[in-house]
Amino acid sequence: MKIEPQHVVSLTYDLYVNNEQGTEDLVESATLEQPLTFLFGAGQMLPKFEENLDALSTGDAYDFRLSAEDAYGEYNDEAVANLPKEMFQGQDLPEIGSVLPLQDNQGNHFQGQVVSIAEDSVIVDLNHPMAGQALHFKGNIVNVRPATPEELSHGHAHGPDGHHHH
Repeated sequence: MKIEPQHVVSLTYDLYVNNEQGTEDLVESATLEQPLTFLFGAGQMLPKFEENLDALSTGDAYDFRLSAEDAYGEYNDEAVANLPKEMFQGQDLPEIGSVLPLQDNQGNHFQGQVVSIAEDSVIVDLNHPMAGQALHFKGNIVNVRPATPEELSHGHAHGPDGHHHH
């Protein structure tokens, strides 16, 4: 079956990024035992990722690269925030390297990584961890099936077989 909107896709992948020596390092994988399963065309995946999978079928292999711009964007030096230490009153200050769940004034959820602790604030990098990096995906399409009416109404896949308990 071919991949098209309103179909559930299960796939394996190996994700590579360039290291400082200019060679690629494997940074993430989805396996046959734990495939990535998603509702195609629902906006859950990077648009260019889906574009590269469009019209592939069950059993097809793929190998493509996304520029940083087409992936998580260029690294933005301005996307660093100073959070007042008072925000953490009554709890331990987060450790450098830890990831904090945050929310803006509009209710949007995002994450920030603690990069340092200053005298009166916690400095958090709001860039996506893969911002500024080109991504290289290699994998196979494990399964393609029409989404169930429940999956379509929920806007996400309920697992490779369509059964998922909320």
